[in-house]
Amino acid sequence: MGLIKKLVPPDKWKLPVILILAIFTGIALFVFRISKASSYLGDKPETCVNCHIMAPQYATWYHSSHREITNCNDCHVPHNNIFAKYYFKAKDGLRHATIFTLRKEPQVIFIKEEGRKAVQNNCIRCHSELLTDSKLQARGNSSTPFRMDRNCTDCHRETPHGTVNSISSVPWARAPLPGSVIPDRMNDLIKRP
Repeated sequence: MGLIKKLVPPDKWKLPVILILAIFTGIALFVFRISKASSYLGDKPETCVNCHIMAPQYATWYHSSHREITNCNDCHVPHNNIFAKYYFKAKDGLRHATIFTLRKEPQVIFIKEEGRKAVQNNCIRCHSELLTDSKLQARGNSSTPFRMDRNCTDCHRETPHGTVNSISSVPWARAPLPGSVIPDRMNDLIKRP
């Protein structure tokens, strides 16, 4: 109880403290809405296009063989447990948001080592039967250690994004545009004569 008393401001400061807290809460809610933060909790690929720099990756995934069965998170986020998944999404999302907000995004996007490990583990998670396929091993057991020591992307580098390295690599790519941050009721007021 003593700790709570120390946190409560004196009577003459209660109103200013409440007003400041209300202002900060309002700003936080506004930033949460305008950044579409709730969309990052899901798995929709369109979420990745909230940053326009990801349009080439979205477009090439959309035209790949993986589109019908996977989304961005199926490959790029760990799936060993729900806590690891959302921790990775939060950490990576905050890094992406910081880079995008500060306008420090690179022209050529490279996956970080932690993301590379997640992609490798997810390749194995979905395609593990290919590593133990007896028809593939009939060619000789010498290929098994060779395959186990390599990353899937060493050979399958163009799966599923092709040769995309930058925004200019697919200049005519079509990706869903992020929706307007202005609520419809505000647009109606703006359009009135």
